[in-house]
Amino acid sequence: MPRHNRVTPLGEVIATPERGLVYANRGCIHDETGAVRNRYPTKRWIACRLRFNDRRRVPLMAPGKFTELFFLDEATALAAGHRPCGECRHEDYEHLTTMWAELHPGRSGADAIDEQLDAERRDPPTRRRRFHEAPTGDLPDATFVLVENHPHLVLGKQLLRWSPAGYTSRINRPAATTATVITPPSLVALLATDRTPLVPFLHPSAIV
Repeated sequence: MPRHNRVTPLGEVIATPERGLVYANRGCIHDETGAVRNRYPTKRWIACRLRFNDRRRVPLMAPGKFTELFFLDEATALAAGHRPCGECRHEDYEHLTTMWAELHPGRSGADAIDEQLDAERRDPPTRRRRFHEAPTGDLPDATFVLVENHPHLVLGKQLLRWSPAGYTSRINRPAATTATVITPPSLVALLATDRTPLVPFLHPSAIV
């Protein structure tokens, strides 16, 4: 039976056989039985490399330990509101902090970044997922938007429907409309920069 530790672009934790290409955590969200009980135990949501310094992450979802999470790719992790890890993805994290200093003057460091991203990904009073609106044509590649209540990846002139196993159907990206954007605004700004992340940016199914 698949573990309940795969994550969608909406930040929802699901059980599915597909593991994905990016490893992550947001603290301990499971109980001793492996059931997800608390989706927001911490504001520090990070995305990591699957392999780093020969570390063995077993057993998964051990009682009292952080919950090992998996994303399809980096675009999915960013959409959910997870930012690069400062240890196993130090170069990616340094790129983030450089961009952050320009975008948010006077708010530097991991704590400030995580506080801002927490505010961008959920509404504090209701704890519901927060979205924002933006012109569809202005969004950088790998941003996620909602189309008929389903996450779609922005890629070139197309929008690709997300699934746990990869990207499926494609539709044309409308140029003169406003989109409901899933990816937090500060991470959309990161996607607009020139970089090559240390984890898979997009799942191979995105490329035709």
